[in-house]
Amino acid sequence: MINQVVQRQKSLSEQTYDALRGSILSGELLPGDRLIETQIASHLKVSRTPIREAIRQLQQEELVTADGNGWLRVTTISAREAEHLYDCRIALETLAVTEACQWIKPEQLRQFEYYLNESGALVQQKPSVDLGSQMLDLDYRFHRLIAESSGNLCLLGLLDQVFSKMTLLRIRTTHHNPRVLDINTEHQRVYQAITHQQTEEAIQAIREHLLASKRRVVEEVKAILAPS
Repeated sequence: MINQVVQRQKSLSEQTYDALRGSILSGELLPGDRLIETQIASHLKVSRTPIREAIRQLQQEELVTADGNGWLRVTTISAREAEHLYDCRIALETLAVTEACQWIKPEQLRQFEYYLNESGALVQQKPSVDLGSQMLDLDYRFHRLIAESSGNLCLLGLLDQVFSKMTLLRIRTTHHNPRVLDINTEHQRVYQAITHQQTEEAIQAIREHLLASKRRVVEEVKAILAPS
């Protein structure tokens, strides 16, 4: 029997990937920002080899893309791509709320209540970039908790991929309009349906919530990308 635990530190490329991905998903690096290897190397104190490996992985996740000149940039989501992402979310989260109604645990319901209390306090605050970031984080946590409550790990993995690309989209739109998200009224309806295990009501609530969010966000994307 093997009784030794292998202690493995992350490689430089893995650490570089984590750092770059974190900067992208936190909004430190914004959609359209150019990734320059020499600058990244200087900032992270690593050679260009792990940077290239990390960027290749980010390109596979479609968080980084090459522009028409071949420069590497943080991916910018178009209005059409935003619609596709929301369509995927609607399909996946319909399944998530269906299974959450069946498998939700008491501690998860308490976590939903906490998120709703937090969002209720946020909507009373004056709009700001920081407020938009907080609302974005709470929105993500609420929706991911629905997926976790389903107990379906395959579903959770698929949604995580969609959520990562959605973050690029939502960071930009919340910077432009901190009120683009409705994370209180619409979330309350979803929560109540899950609490009472009303599957059909939960499905209708999540679909209407995501369709309304889709309309708001796509309009913001079109406004941002419109020629000045």
